[in-house]
Amino acid sequence: MLDIKNFSKTYGGVKKACDNVSLSVCSGDIFGFIGHNGAGKSTTIRAAVGVLDFKEGEIYIDGHSVKDEPMECKKVTAYIPDNPDIYENMTGIQYLDFIADVFGIEETVREERIKKYADTFEITSSLGDLISSYSHGMKQKVAIISALIHEPKLLVLDEPFVGLDPKATFTLKEIMHEMCNRGTAIFFSTHVLEVAEKLCNKVAIIKKGKIITTGNMDELVKDHSLEDVFMEVESSER
Repeated sequence: MLDIKNFSKTYGGVKKACDNVSLSVCSGDIFGFIGHNGAGKSTTIRAAVGVLDFKEGEIYIDGHSVKDEPMECKKVTAYIPDNPDIYENMTGIQYLDFIADVFGIEETVREERIKKYADTFEITSSLGDLISSYSHGMKQKVAIISALIHEPKLLVLDEPFVGLDPKATFTLKEIMHEMCNRGTAIFFSTHVLEVAEKLCNKVAIIKKGKIITTGNMDELVKDHSLEDVFMEVESSER
């Protein structure tokens, strides 16, 4: 579903944020992308969803090139950034209707999906309020719901649990499992190793722009924790 092949990105002609990154996320995967701040996680993610231009390497979504067929890629993709930068002059329901319009979701279907997820995240009573009045966590919940409206084949999230309360975090994990059971591919970055270990079936660790290990979670972890694996590969790369 998501194929990143030899992707590199250099800023200012000097700093290489990503260096020959390659990985594949298949339908039904929950793929964790692990690394320190500045390791290259967000750069890779932003390039994958078409927010960041790039010249080196190729990225394909559902067989379509992000470079050459961006609209085809975006039709089947949902992206939740680490900072929910959404239109604050709209109410919650206006924003969700706007996103549904973008993806051409018919009225009865969008109403059903918005109600389902708004009830699940317990924000139904606040959808008529301006987004500018929302807390960070509320904005994050609206961003999550907006990403689910068109039932994407690929869901990409950058540090999705930051700012969510424990109940909302649990709810999002449950939704991610349900989506994968339906065949959705999920690719998300996190620095919370315990979450990745429990949630993901695949993982890649990136350091200074390079993938230093990747594979199935069970095979990588074995009798250890993901934290043990992370610290081992980190120390071996010094």
